[in-house]
Amino acid sequence: MTTLENNPRLLASAQLVLRLAIEGTTASFTQMGVPAASLVAPVVATLELVGGVALILGLATRIVGVLLALDMVGAIAMVHAQSGVFVANGGFELVLALGAGAAALALMGPGSWALDRLFVGRKAARRGLINA
Repeated sequence: MTTLENNPRLLASAQLVLRLAIEGTTASFTQMGVPAASLVAPVVATLELVGGVALILGLATRIVGVLLALDMVGAIAMVHAQSGVFVANGGFELVLALGAGAAALALMGPGSWALDRLFVGRKAARRGLINA
């Protein structure tokens, strides 16, 4: 689920950072009416790009999941809600799905192949919490 949920976010984030650059992202956010766009744009672009990569690798899954879910709530509230549901009209359909996926990852935690499991597993083994 992690990889499937983050492919659209990662691609969109890469576009925000690489194609539009931070200045272009700031201009887009300003045009969309996002408050303090010059402060918010670099934070959101970095969160979505770095957070997307982190989730694909399974690093800081719960923390990044919460942050990205909150990011999508903000996107719905500030930009997409007034356009209705459907993506074709600029609506919140895709943003809601991405937010729900991020929230699910935050609630469920990392999968068995996540890098988070390597670190947590080692700590638990040292504490004698894992039965061998």
